[in-house]
Amino acid sequence: MQKSTKQQANWDDLRFFLEVVRAGTASAAAKRLGVDYTTVARRIRALEEAMGALLFDKSRSTGFTLTLDGQQLVSHAEAMEGAMQAACEQVSGTGSALSGHVRIGCTEAFGAYFVIPQMVAFQDRYPNISIDVLPVPHFVNLSRREADIAITLERPARGPYICTRLCDYKLALYATPEYLAAQAPIRRREDLREHRFINYVQDLAFSAQLLYLDEMVPGASSPLRSTSVLAQYHAALQGRALAILPCFVAAGDPRLQPVLPDEISVVRQFWMSYSEDLRRLKRVTGVAGYLAERARACEDFLLGTAATLSPAP
Repeated sequence: MQKSTKQQANWDDLRFFLEVVRAGTASAAAKRLGVDYTTVARRIRALEEAMGALLFDKSRSTGFTLTLDGQQLVSHAEAMEGAMQAACEQVSGTGSALSGHVRIGCTEAFGAYFVIPQMVAFQDRYPNISIDVLPVPHFVNLSRREADIAITLERPARGPYICTRLCDYKLALYATPEYLAAQAPIRRREDLREHRFINYVQDLAFSAQLLYLDEMVPGASSPLRSTSVLAQYHAALQGRALAILPCFVAAGDPRLQPVLPDEISVVRQFWMSYSEDLRRLKRVTGVAGYLAERARACEDFLLGTAATLSPAP
């Protein structure tokens, strides 16, 4: 009987396949994997030969684009990746020791003022887990594995994600005492029409949830705008304009005081998500569970009724 020459698919080649899918190009995947472009191309070619299918359409203009066969392989490869990672945790004993690496993507201010302090305390408990925190003024892409856990202003509309409502948080209107003393008095909401505000760059705001100034003060004058809430915070400290800021950023700063706190306030939510294929990884579920626990414990801080963050036990 003639022996089949068809190769078995190599798991390592599947890992290269997933990196190309997530990075978008073979060059970007090579950079993430620490290899050169030719290595990635060779691995993809070997996988296609083993699978007996074309997984990417390749061109100079569009790079590597998934074919229908490639699209069907993605979910299977991710399931294998998750199973492999879970097996490594259990076999090596790291499942009980909680070690490994976790990357968290989150909004800028929440990352700086809440997530980072919590992760410092978390590592006191679990020093073998390394953490990357990405506090950026845009959403991270879970499907491309830019992060293992994403904390966002909106619940993902679709996708194979484990998603929970992490917490509510409050925003209020703030100004420096010097600004309030030098400008027209603010006794009611209508008085705000005479004042200037620091705002988001509307066409660059990464979520409609950030456009609360238009909701609270329609037609507000905003000669200074920024995509960064921390930039807005520092601009407000200059004493030239008003700004709506998260209470967890501004409430504890004695250089700012709330303006019309009973009339101007906004409550928003943070959602925490991670891919279903990561739910078997104790390091991921451990970090997610800890963040949820600490968000519940720090509710007063996030809603602005406590000026300081309560320390982790």
